Amino acid sequence: MNPPSSVNRVAVVQAAPVAYDTPATLQKLRKFTEEAAAKGAKLVLFPEAFVGGYPRGLSFGATIGNRSAEGRDQYRRYWEAAIDVPGEDCERIAQTAARFGVYLVVGVIERDGGTLYCTVLFFGPDGSYLGKHRKLMPTGSERLVWGFGDGSTMPVFDTPLGRMGAVVCWENYMPLMRAAHYAKGIQIYLAPTADGRETWLSTMRHIAMEGRCFVLSCNQYALRSDYPGDYVSELGEEPGKVASRGGSCIVNPLGQVLAGPDFEGETILTADIDLADIARGKFDFDAVGHYARPDVFQLVVNDKPTAAVVFERDKQ
Repeated sequence: MNPPSSVNRVAVVQAAPVAYDTPATLQKLRKFTEEAAAKGAKLVLFPEAFVGGYPRGLSFGATIGNRSAEGRDQYRRYWEAAIDVPGEDCERIAQTAARFGVYLVVGVIERDGGTLYCTVLFFGPDGSYLGKHRKLMPTGSERLVWGFGDGSTMPVFDTPLGRMGAVVCWENYMPLMRAAHYAKGIQIYLAPTADGRETWLSTMRHIAMEGRCFVLSCNQYALRSDYPGDYVSELGEEPGKVASRGGSCIVNPLGQVLAGPDFEGETILTADIDLADIARGKFDFDAVGHYARPDVFQLVVNDKPTAAVVFERDKQ
């Protein structure tokens, strides 16, 4: 006897923010969310750093042992485009989720005091804020402007659509992090990214096969003209130059590509996913179940907050 239908439509949005203009970016987020919902999507995923921006090509005036005044001002401008969580901009995203009745997952630059974090925010279809994931390991020069998350923000949320969580960009190359999410029973594995390399699709297909989960990945599609004219970077000045080429995709638990990859421009990709495919896939492989060898290999995860300053009253 077949189980009841567990099919839902999901969407990934491949688009660029309006650089340094957070209100305009939130308007764009609303527009794309409305379009995705009109296509029947129950879950809508936006790229890494969609709100606040990915500072592609910027050096922030830093060399070893030196920071320039111009670079400090670049950071100030970037910091001002980031959002507080919670905060007014966070509430606007929540309102968009509620307006269109979707699970909305958005890459943002989160401002916490003087530190910025590459963060993913999760909202329910009633506008409720579900939680966040802060990127554990910024890549390369990202470490110059982004802080490090800790194990307390690696959630997997149990929703009517399935158990969903997010792993950002090159965190997906951290096998132990993937294993932690598999152990939490992730079914809808969200991978917002800034990587448009040809190799990214093979990574997403590998993870779908390894985790026997659906993988949704989206990247920005951005031109030089999406950045201000005074954006001094390695992108050059040619308005039509592609700064981020997309490559968004949706993959099923057997590694089959359901949508994408798309390298043509801003777009919304959708696919219908059937959670029953996860059980079908785990018939012959379960990385943290019958295919594991805990007598030989074991992972210990520290999922406690690691604050720099702890007051004694907080321990009570």
